[in-house]
Amino acid sequence: MAPPPAPPQKSPSPSQPSGKSEVSDLKLQLRQLAGSRAPGADDSKRDLFKRVISYMTVGIDVSAAFSEMVMCSATSDIVLKKMCYLYVGNYARCHPDLALLTINFLQKDCHDEDPMIRGLALRSLCSLRVPNLVEYLVAPLGAGLKDGSSYVRMVAAVGVLKLYHISAATCLDSDFPAMLKSLMLTDPDAQVVANCLFVLQEIWNLEANKSEEASRERETILSKKIVYYLLNRIKEFNEWAQCLVLELVAKYIPSDTDDIFDIMNLLEDRLQHANGAVVLATIKVFLHLTMSMTDVHQQVYERIKAPLLTLVGSGSSEQSYAVLSHLHLLVMRAPMLFSSDYKHFYCQFSDPSYVKKLKLEMLTAIANESNTYEIVTELCEYAGNVDVPIARESIRAVGKIALQQYDVNAIVDRLLQFLEMEKDYVTAETLVLVKDLLRKYPQWSHDCIAVVGNISSKNVQEPKAKAALIWMLGEYSQDMPDAPYILESLIENWDEENAAEVRLHLLTAAMKCFFKRPPETQKALGAALAAGLADSHQDVHDRALFYHRLLQYDVSVAEHVVNPPKQAVSVFADTQSSEIKDRVFDEFNSLSVVYQKPSYMFTDKEHREPFEFSEEIGNLSLGQESVGNAPRYDESDKDLLLSTSEREENGGPSTNGPAASGYSAPTDYNSSLVSLSSQTQSEMAISDPGMPKYTSQMTLAIDDLLGLSVSAAPAPPSLKLNPKAALDPGTFQRKWGQLAVSISQDCSVSPQGVAALTTPQALIRHMQTSCIQCIASGGQSPNFKFFFFAQKLDGPPSFFLVECIVNTSSAKAQVKIKADDATASEVFFGLFQSALSKFGVL
Repeated sequence: MAPPPAPPQKSPSPSQPSGKSEVSDLKLQLRQLAGSRAPGADDSKRDLFKRVISYMTVGIDVSAAFSEMVMCSATSDIVLKKMCYLYVGNYARCHPDLALLTINFLQKDCHDEDPMIRGLALRSLCSLRVPNLVEYLVAPLGAGLKDGSSYVRMVAAVGVLKLYHISAATCLDSDFPAMLKSLMLTDPDAQVVANCLFVLQEIWNLEANKSEEASRERETILSKKIVYYLLNRIKEFNEWAQCLVLELVAKYIPSDTDDIFDIMNLLEDRLQHANGAVVLATIKVFLHLTMSMTDVHQQVYERIKAPLLTLVGSGSSEQSYAVLSHLHLLVMRAPMLFSSDYKHFYCQFSDPSYVKKLKLEMLTAIANESNTYEIVTELCEYAGNVDVPIARESIRAVGKIALQQYDVNAIVDRLLQFLEMEKDYVTAETLVLVKDLLRKYPQWSHDCIAVVGNISSKNVQEPKAKAALIWMLGEYSQDMPDAPYILESLIENWDEENAAEVRLHLLTAAMKCFFKRPPETQKALGAALAAGLADSHQDVHDRALFYHRLLQYDVSVAEHVVNPPKQAVSVFADTQSSEIKDRVFDEFNSLSVVYQKPSYMFTDKEHREPFEFSEEIGNLSLGQESVGNAPRYDESDKDLLLSTSEREENGGPSTNGPAASGYSAPTDYNSSLVSLSSQTQSEMAISDPGMPKYTSQMTLAIDDLLGLSVSAAPAPPSLKLNPKAALDPGTFQRKWGQLAVSISQDCSVSPQGVAALTTPQALIRHMQTSCIQCIASGGQSPNFKFFFFAQKLDGPPSFFLVECIVNTSSAKAQVKIKADDATASEVFFGLFQSALSKFGVL
C-alpha cells in the first residue's frame, strides 16, 4: 500500500519569518551594521528596520533584537530615528528591564542639534511609561520647556502630562504646572499655548478632588485675565485648539453684561468658520453666556440659525447628522423661532434614513397655525416612500401634528385617506393614530368609525394596529353594526394570537361591547373570560379574573369601572424626563446630543469626569420621573430663559393595587352571564355604588388587632443656618456641577406670594430673612428663576444649593436641592418650603 502523499508545505510569507532563525539573522545583520559608516549603510539599515517594524506590526515578537536596534540608533538619519523610537516605545512597557538600555541614547538625542530629533527623542522618552525610569524624565522635560524650538516645547508640554500619569507626585514636586502656566501666558507659539492649556486643565481636574490648592488653581484658569488673553489669540490657533479655548470660555462666569457682550463680539466671526466643531463650540458659548438674559438669548437663537443651516447643507451625511442633532435639540427647546424655516427640514431624496428621521421630528415640532398645511402636505408625500420606516415616521408625524390642535379637520381627512392606500404598514400606523385622535377628539368618531368599519381585521397583522382596531370596536360598538361579530371571530382565534397586548384589548373590548349590546356579545364575552383565565400570560390572566369577579360582585359597578363616560385626553405624556433633556443641553457640542442622552448613561463609571452624575442618581431620576411623574409640555410657554423642566408640569403618580393571590374559576361562563345580561338591561341607569369608605380610625383599629403599636412620628431634627453665609459664583458653579440632586419637588406658592412677586428682588429679600441667600436670578413674569444657597451653622461647613423656578400662572415652584451633606437635605427642604409658603403672607 502506497504511503499517503505528504501535505503541501506553505511557502513562508516574505513579511513573516519562517522561524527563530530569521530573527537571529536579523540580529546578526543589525549587529554587523551597528558601527558601520560605509556608504549605503543607512540604506541597508532602513531595509532591516522596515522588516523588524513589519514583523512587530503583525504581532510577531522581535524583542530579541532590542540591543541591536539600540546600537543602530547612532545615526543622523531621521527616518531611522523614527523607526527606532517606534520600536523602543512598543517594547519598553512589556520589557522594562530592556528599557534601561534606551535611556542613554534618548537623553543624548534630547540634546541633538536638529530640533526635530530633540522633539522625537523627548516624546519617546516620555512614552516609555516605566515607573522606575521617572527620575530620568525630569531634567529633559525641564530643558524641553525652555527649548528654543516651538516643536520641542510643544512635545515637552504633553510630556509633562505623561509624567503626571506615571508619577503625579514627581510631576507636582518638580513644579511643572507652574512652568506650564508661565509658558502658556508668554509663549509666542499658539500650539504651545494650546498644549499647555490642555495639560493644565487635565492635571488640575484630576487633582481638584485631592487638594484645595489644586481647586483654586483650576479656578484661576477661568479668570478674566486668562480667558481674554486666549480669546484675543484665538485666530492664531488651529481648529482643535480653538475648540479647546471655546470649551474653557463656556465655563467662564462673566462679571456683568458688558463682559458678556465683549466675549460675544470677539467670537462673532467664529460663527462663520468652515469647521463645524468650531461653529458648534462658539454656539455653546453664546447659549451659556445668555441663559439669564431672555431677550438676548432669543436673539442668539436667531443669529445661530444661519450658520447651522449652512453646515447642514455642506459636508458629508455624517457631518450633517451631527449638526442636525444639535439643531434638533435647539428646535425642541424653542420651536417657535424655527417655524418660518420649515422648508430647510424637508427631506431630500439623497438623504440617509437617519437624517430623514431627524428632519421629520423637527418638522413635527415646528408645526403651527401658519405652516401646518404645507408641512402636512409634504409629510403625506413621504407616506408612499419606498423606505418603509420613513413612511411610517411620516404618518406618525402627521398624527402628532394633529394632536397639537393645528388644522385638525384637514389632517383627519388626510389620515382617513391613508386607510384607502391598501398598504399594510400604512394601514397599521394610521389605525394607531386614529385611536389617539379619537381619545383627544371624540367629536370625530362618526367620520373615523365610518372608514374604520370597512377595514377587515384579517388584513391587520401588526399587534399595535390590531390592538387599536379592537379598542375602537369596543369603544364605539354602538356605532359599528358588525362590532360584536368581529370581536367574536377574533376571540375564536384566541390561541393563534401571540401578542399579549392584543389579548388584553380583546378582554376589555368584549366587556365594553357587552354593556352596550348584551345579547350579541354574551357568548363572546364568556369565551373571552374562559380563554383569559386559562392564558399563560400573567397580565391577561389577572385581567380576566378581575373582570369575572367584578361581574359577580355587581354589574352596575362593573359597567361604571369598565365603561365610564368618555373624557377627552388633553395631553399625552412625554417619555423622556425633563432632567435628562436639560442635562443633554448642558452637554451641548458632545456625543450626548447625538445619542440624545447624558454622558453618564453611555460611558463607563471610571471614565466619567468628577462632576458627572452617579449611576444610582441617573437610574433614580429616570425611574421616578418617567414613570411616577410624567412631564407635560405647556405649549403657550415661549420663554427661552427656562430649561425644559421649567416649562413642564408633572402629572400625578399612578397607583396599582395588589394582585389577587387566588381565585375560584366558574364552571359555566355562558350560564352565569345569562342572568348578568338580563340584569344589565334592567340596570342601564348607573348610580354611584355604595363602596365602603375606610377611615383613619378603622386603620388604627386594624393596627391594634394585628399587634402593631401606633406612635406619633418623631419630630424632625432641627437645622440652624448661618445668617452670614458667603459663597462666590465660581465655587457655586463648581459645586453645582459636582454634586448630585438630592431632592427635586414641586411647592405651592400662596396667592399673596404670586401677587408680591413682581420682580425677583422681592423674593430674594424675603428668603434672606430665613438665612437663605440668592447668588443669581433672572426671568420675567410669569417665569422667574433663582439660584439660592445656605450654610449650616453648626458642625463642619456644609452648603445647600437650590435651583428654584417659580411660575406665577400656575402658582407652582419647582425646587432642586444639592447638598454637601445629603442626609440633611430633607430637613433643609422643609425650611425652604416653609419660608417660601410665607412669602407675601407675613
